[in-house]
Amino acid sequence: MTTPSPNDVPSRRSVASWVTYDLANTVFALGIGSLYFPTWMNEAGGSDTNLAVALNIAMVVVIFLSPWIGAVGDYTGRRVRLLIPTTLVAVAGTFFLGSVGLYPSLALFSVAIVGFNLGGVPYDALLPDVSTPATRGRVSGLGVGIGYLGSAIALVIGALLLDEFGYPAVFKAIAVAFLLFALPSFFWIEERPRIAHDTPRPTVRSIPRQFVGAWKRARTFPQVARFLVGRFLYTDAINTIIGGFLAIYAKEDLQLTDAEIRSLLGISIIFSIAGGIGGGRLVDRFGPRRVLHATLYLWMVTIVVAVAAGTNNLVSLAPFIGIGAGIALGLTWSSDRVYMTVIAPPEHLGEFYGLYAMVGRFATLLGPLVWAIQVDRFGWPRGVALGSLALFIVAARVVLNKVDDGFGSQRLATPSTNGS
Repeated sequence: MTTPSPNDVPSRRSVASWVTYDLANTVFALGIGSLYFPTWMNEAGGSDTNLAVALNIAMVVVIFLSPWIGAVGDYTGRRVRLLIPTTLVAVAGTFFLGSVGLYPSLALFSVAIVGFNLGGVPYDALLPDVSTPATRGRVSGLGVGIGYLGSAIALVIGALLLDEFGYPAVFKAIAVAFLLFALPSFFWIEERPRIAHDTPRPTVRSIPRQFVGAWKRARTFPQVARFLVGRFLYTDAINTIIGGFLAIYAKEDLQLTDAEIRSLLGISIIFSIAGGIGGGRLVDRFGPRRVLHATLYLWMVTIVVAVAAGTNNLVSLAPFIGIGAGIALGLTWSSDRVYMTVIAPPEHLGEFYGLYAMVGRFATLLGPLVWAIQVDRFGWPRGVALGSLALFIVAARVVLNKVDDGFGSQRLATPSTNGS
């Protein structure tokens, strides 16, 4: 692997390798995290509680280790060396799912989820290595857009293998696909030189201290701290929606059939690709702040339409819900990681991306809990629970109002000014 100077424009091979990794981890995210493993677990006699416990254990580990993983990448200047082992952990855990019984498979699922999420920390922090300030949004959006093709690949794997060979074969195929699409990033991403550190190297024993220290350092950068709070609020809503609750709402309140829900998912994937690629170009033109803020308004409108459709039995609005959610998803992920790249100091970029990942994972835990309390504990309609998610997004928009991306100066900056 060659090491470019800070002033070099990233090679096409380096950019393509980074983008392809986004595709790889989306194959896993849909195929294992959202679709096939939960179904297999239920058929194997597992309960929703079993799945929740496995996920929560994994999320606690991820929340605890993410800042440390990011700090190690900042210190060593070699984030690809962290991306490789975390990815291999996820691949290995996935490969043996369904082959070793219910509870061992749940343990392997937790391990795979940990590897998958920790790998996202160095991966996101590599964005400045594969872009310049003028192309950061485009590259990020390309990763998001191409990444959503991984959802289609996961669906195709299931369609080809599930009926004839069963779930274990699907899990093995997804593990192999994850690895194959990840391999280019292991060898061809070209990292820029890092800023030298005069602090001790982060060690395993320093994980608790690193965890606390990362948050203290973030508080010294008000822009970063406010962004993390805002990100927690909007990802709380988004992760709840895409974590299966919108599908439940579509089936129970909109009375859509399974086939209609699959069609709606297909529409969302197509428009997510368009939102990611188009959103990246918008970020380069208008800055991540304006794009993300506009996207939050789109989320608000989409949620209001969904609530109106369920309340008034307006099934004809379902395609518009899928289109709106798809575009908003692509725009969100293509703009918010660029936002972090712009406001975070280069010497702490990986560490703060660890916090960025942490708030997203914590929101994954809290959002479904808030939904469940409203629907199951208080007996409120799902439309109320869905509508409450819009309030989280409104709050996020208010919090992010004072987070400036310095867009005018960023467009004129050179790669050496903003590269990490």
